[in-house]
Amino acid sequence: MAGVFAIGLFVLICLVLLTGFPVAFTLAGVSLLVAGLGLMLDVFDPDFLQATPNRIYDILTNQTLLAVPLFVFMGLTLERTRLAEDLLTQLSGLMRGVRGGLPIAVMLVGVLMAASTGIVGATVVTMGLLAMPSLLADGCRPGLAAGTICAAGTLGQIIPPSIVLVLLGDVISNAYQQAQRDQGLFAPETVSVGDLFVGAVIPGLILVAGYLLYLIWAHRKQLPRVQSSETASSVDVRELLEALLAPLLLMGMVLGSIISGLATPTEAAGVGASGALLLALLRGRLSLDHLRDIMRSTLRVTGMVFMILIGAAIFSLTFKGFGGHHLVHDALNALPGGAWTALLLVMLLIFLLGFILDFIEITFIVVPIVGPVLLGMGFDPVWLAILIAMNLQTSFLTPPFGFALFYLRGVAPNSVRTTDIYRGVIPFIAIQLAVLALIALWPELATWLPDHLAASP
Repeated sequence: MAGVFAIGLFVLICLVLLTGFPVAFTLAGVSLLVAGLGLMLDVFDPDFLQATPNRIYDILTNQTLLAVPLFVFMGLTLERTRLAEDLLTQLSGLMRGVRGGLPIAVMLVGVLMAASTGIVGATVVTMGLLAMPSLLADGCRPGLAAGTICAAGTLGQIIPPSIVLVLLGDVISNAYQQAQRDQGLFAPETVSVGDLFVGAVIPGLILVAGYLLYLIWAHRKQLPRVQSSETASSVDVRELLEALLAPLLLMGMVLGSIISGLATPTEAAGVGASGALLLALLRGRLSLDHLRDIMRSTLRVTGMVFMILIGAAIFSLTFKGFGGHHLVHDALNALPGGAWTALLLVMLLIFLLGFILDFIEITFIVVPIVGPVLLGMGFDPVWLAILIAMNLQTSFLTPPFGFALFYLRGVAPNSVRTTDIYRGVIPFIAIQLAVLALIALWPELATWLPDHLAASP
């Protein structure tokens, strides 16, 4: 009877989310209603709900999650003060005179924006507004232009400092410790957000290399010769260097401090936020109105994330109160084919849920349920987290429900049809699936660098 309630709770939450009701209140409200019904029928253990205050306190005092508002502040500062726009404008101007060079420039800008902002929606919208007209004017086909922008914009999912990796780091760490406790290990090892950042470097570079190779091939086979009369000589070298130095400096400060062990991800996020403010001040782009807008937007995003966290905590406790975690454990362990079949099924579930749920909901709803089971089967936590992050990135690109496609559709010219966007992302999806398969077959692509740095004196 309790197992039926656990399954019904998960299905009911998904159905309510499809109506568009706020995620945080859906998670908390539906969970409490189902828990109340379970108490009436004596199939729910109330001790789980009594742990809610302690769980909320742990969330609000979690030092790792403090990196979220700081990274959001850094990204919004670069976006609202038009530092990211300068980078796109200058690099696009530099590549305008090269046959097929503009899509490559857009992809490179996507890499730098991902590494300095980590905000997918803002990146896709910004690049759609600024790069799409230039791509179309230079003779790039609508599908290729749309696919390039969507793929470049979603790199913020996997390239540090990704908000996805920050949130996944906390959830995977908790799941890993729970899996070890379930195995009788009461001095469990830990995994940090920094480990995930380092682990994502090689897979991220492989993905970007795959994108660039495809664009080089595409410009030879599909792109007509450039129609624009502008050339690279019209670019101001000084302005180009200034535009490039800003994100490169932030990348060096944030990622360098984490990889070298000089700072935790939270401390590095503080450095990045301060650095973004300093760069905006030096470029004369930061006004009081800008600062007020950035702070309000940061507060709005942070409030949303933490409210979802609290709602997810209530859902998790309710799900466990009905014995749902045992149900999932038994179901995955009973699958033919063992651990790899379980992993494939979970990845498929996460991919499909990516059509209807944002990465925050998936991270806080699904991963805490399936994570301890998969990690208990012997999978590496860093490797599993990278697989999940790249899987979500692929889901966000996949027609017809990919979030990146909706972001671009909202800002793309009317001359770019929805079918053009759908066709344009297909090659990039194929590249992502290939890289995902590589990481699955060779876990060392995600684990070698963290292990190597951890072994270094």
